[in-house]
Amino acid sequence: MSDDTIPARPLTSARAAELVAERSVADRVVIVTGAASGMGRATAELFGALGAKVAAADVSTAQLDAVVAGIVEAGGEASAHRLDVTDNDAITTFVDVARAAHGPIDILINNAGIAHGGPIDGEEFADAWYAVFAVNLHAHMHLIRACLPDLARNGDGRIINISSTEGLGGTANNSAYGAAKHGVIGLTKSLAVELGPKGITVNAICPGPVHTGMTELIPDEAKATFARRRTALRRYGQPHEVAHMTVSLAMPAASFVTGVALPVDGGMIARNQ
Repeated sequence: MSDDTIPARPLTSARAAELVAERSVADRVVIVTGAASGMGRATAELFGALGAKVAAADVSTAQLDAVVAGIVEAGGEASAHRLDVTDNDAITTFVDVARAAHGPIDILINNAGIAHGGPIDGEEFADAWYAVFAVNLHAHMHLIRACLPDLARNGDGRIINISSTEGLGGTANNSAYGAAKHGVIGLTKSLAVELGPKGITVNAICPGPVHTGMTELIPDEAKATFARRRTALRRYGQPHEVAHMTVSLAMPAASFVTGVALPVDGGMIARNQ
């Protein structure tokens, strides 16, 4: 059907209310892994501020409790859950507990991740490889499987996997991380096709240089030099800037967006193509 055969809907007050609702995540139940710090924390807090019911998970609960307390004190609904995403049984239990606390899962944010670098011929490379894949890729799959019945129930489930610009290119001595993040994008695209008939959208966010725990050990001068040379905006990003893009993909308004790997990188890829 061509566009000119679809009658235009006038902007009435009722239609305006519909449009506003399409940009709302209020009362949606969302799981955010790696929610104790960085982009995960910013994402959990943003969902909470927008009225979603947040099941925040992390292997570290010290900071996580503070994140959840902040959401609740601001008038939101949230719960804290200690979760080792490499433990498949723990994932199943966590999803059951989150469902009992807030209701069926509507949105899954696979954010938990670790980074280990080093040359492929290094003595510790194999251990780093398996550890990175366990957290950065295998856990995504297990969480998706655990949440899938809930996500499919209404034909509007959302899965957002956090990849990286490392999943769109390559860096020396970072092959374990880069390969896992490429895998996240492959998983995203394949499941977008597989789960599309169920109404579930599957997308990936690819952050570039962002101020997080993973980058805090990089000297400020080195960060500034990198940003000037590599990004269009000449700066590192902030976690909340990534969180806003993540939440945007979870909105009802994003119902026709799936299989996308979205760079949130300050124009780094555009500048270096």
